Amino acid sequence: MDVEAGLATDRAKGNSVESLDQKINGVFAGSVVRKDLVKTVKGNAIVPSYVLEYLLGQYCATDDEATIQGGIGSVRRILADHYVHRNESELVRSTIRERGRHKVIDKISVTLNDKDDVYEASFSNLKLSKVLVDAGTVKQHPKLLVSGVWCLADVEYEHSPDKGQSPWILASLKPIQLSSFDLDAYLSNRAEFTTSDWIDLLIQSIGFNPEMFDRRAKLIQLIRLIPYCERNFNLVELGPKGTGKSHIYSEFSPHGMLISGGEITVPKLFVNNANGRLGLVGYWDAVAFDEFAGKTKKSDKALVDIMKNYMANKTFSRGVETLGAEASMVFVGNTQHTVPHMLKHSDLFDELPPSYHDAAFLDRLHHYIPGWEVDIIRGEMFSDGYGFVVDYIAEILKSQRVHDYSDRYTEFFSLSTDISTRDRDGIHKTFSGLMKILYPHGVASVDEIEEILRLAIEGRKRIKDQILRIDKTMSAVKFGYETLDGEWRGVATAEELQYPSIYNRMGGVPVSDGGNTQQGALGTDNGGSPSTSLTPSEQEAVSGGSRPSSQPLGQTLTFQNGETGASYERIFGPYLDGATSVILEDPYLRTPHQMRNLVDFIATWARRIQPGDEVKLFVKTVQDDDPGYAQRQLGDLVQIKGSVEAAGIKMDVQLLEPAELHDRWVRTDTGWDISLGRGLDMFERSEKLLYLGQSLQEFRKVKSFNVIYQRSSQQAAAT
Repeated sequence: MDVEAGLATDRAKGNSVESLDQKINGVFAGSVVRKDLVKTVKGNAIVPSYVLEYLLGQYCATDDEATIQGGIGSVRRILADHYVHRNESELVRSTIRERGRHKVIDKISVTLNDKDDVYEASFSNLKLSKVLVDAGTVKQHPKLLVSGVWCLADVEYEHSPDKGQSPWILASLKPIQLSSFDLDAYLSNRAEFTTSDWIDLLIQSIGFNPEMFDRRAKLIQLIRLIPYCERNFNLVELGPKGTGKSHIYSEFSPHGMLISGGEITVPKLFVNNANGRLGLVGYWDAVAFDEFAGKTKKSDKALVDIMKNYMANKTFSRGVETLGAEASMVFVGNTQHTVPHMLKHSDLFDELPPSYHDAAFLDRLHHYIPGWEVDIIRGEMFSDGYGFVVDYIAEILKSQRVHDYSDRYTEFFSLSTDISTRDRDGIHKTFSGLMKILYPHGVASVDEIEEILRLAIEGRKRIKDQILRIDKTMSAVKFGYETLDGEWRGVATAEELQYPSIYNRMGGVPVSDGGNTQQGALGTDNGGSPSTSLTPSEQEAVSGGSRPSSQPLGQTLTFQNGETGASYERIFGPYLDGATSVILEDPYLRTPHQMRNLVDFIATWARRIQPGDEVKLFVKTVQDDDPGYAQRQLGDLVQIKGSVEAAGIKMDVQLLEPAELHDRWVRTDTGWDISLGRGLDMFERSEKLLYLGQSLQEFRKVKSFNVIYQRSSQQAAAT
């Protein structure tokens, strides 16, 4: 009976995604769209997702498959007839001339021609400039004056004998964004969902499959939305490449602007003193700096100084006049090293340009998203479920900027009195933003409030702890809170719990943790690095009692069919000690079980790498000759490469032709050449999932194979 109940539970889980999609469509009919449709209709049109979803929302906001397919056809026709491809600009211009008038979808920006006292529009893809536009249109859509807006526009052609007059006229335009929405309905509909389902709906709205993320990973994704719903929120995210850091600010909302960190100037960002025109902060809700990291990048000191003042006071100066703005500032960039390496040798802001690697600037940041916790984006992570039409949720978030939810925790908790005003502001803004995103209707349990409060504190603590490494004059802070009955609950960052030996040290000098209890960021305990279970002989080898370097050259291990007792730890472990570079040559790394072998081999090495150290692994293998399998093989290798970076392993893969690679070797920079008769694929395959050999290699049966160890005497002596 218990087994049957368990199977029933599994079936219920399998239907949960479908039932959630049905509920989403029922409650938010007309405001949601199936997220995989964007890829279906996009083709080679280089337009933001919110433009496509605006169109899909007009024709495909339903769960009726026939209607969806008809809507896809309509959207495709609109794109085919009106979207301007750069290489077809001349054809479209000719069409406008012949017809006299034609609708186009393009990014339009406007400048003032003060010589002739007229506004002139420029079309990005159509390659038109000096197109006359009336002042009323500019006044109605001021963002046209700053970086441009995607629009559906009517363009007219009327030739004039006056050579100084442009024949192109912008007759009308409609920004591709929502014209109206019902906020009260949104808030009341929120109450129809559990918190877990609501989070999944938001994750699907971003475009991801919620089943691919745990609770903490989902919340980290949603923190990226806070700049859209919280005024003057200063956010930083540094982490590996390919984790989608910039997507939210380039594709998710028409109210966000993504710019390259090296391309911004004071006039463009704040105000142009020559003509008095406001910069980006005056028109956009979120201004994000892409590729912000880079130690060699140059930065304008004047820009940094103005930015510091704006981030602290929400104001900036224009001559003798002081102006204010509400734009949130977001800084995203790639890290080059692992978290333990940065903690051991520098700090978690190590990749920033020198002008920004400054305690005064960093102290103005409200939250640090740990980008190293975000998975590298893979194809299976995208959702085919229903989520909010991007423009709809973008307008909802924008409408929430006028509200303040920062005190909603005070009914149950109080922050430590040790926390400064600036630290408190950072915590409050993150908490307020998460409340607006997760609980806009104002209803949340004590546990739910505590969950996001801890996350808000953790993000600010991550900043402050790194500032302590940069500026030794600053005092450590006791980050945490008390319950109403006086119970103290400290907060630690995830990396503080994972790497305690190096987190609170800098140059060998301990850094005070301010009395924090070692409790996880979301209230769970977490240990240090995983321990390794070794046999006594293996422990002796690892500890140096029986070093491989003392063994005779040409030693051979022989295994027969059906034997047990072999393991990667026994075969490779001691020979990987001290290696900083390893070459693995194996032509058979293709199937899922062979990829699992590769992961197990890397894990054997990872256990022996000290926190903060970085090593290199070069994998040489043969590409599968079947195109379909080759694509999967490449995807698996990319996924493994991304996952092992957290262990300090930089992995490079070289795919060779079969004639180029026959032998199977492991070579280390400590001089060991290990010849493998069968490569890593030495174990008999078993379809049994529930047997000990799946977890412990020593209990798996092997195929017959030999392992030959060779090492130069010179290298052995050097070691």
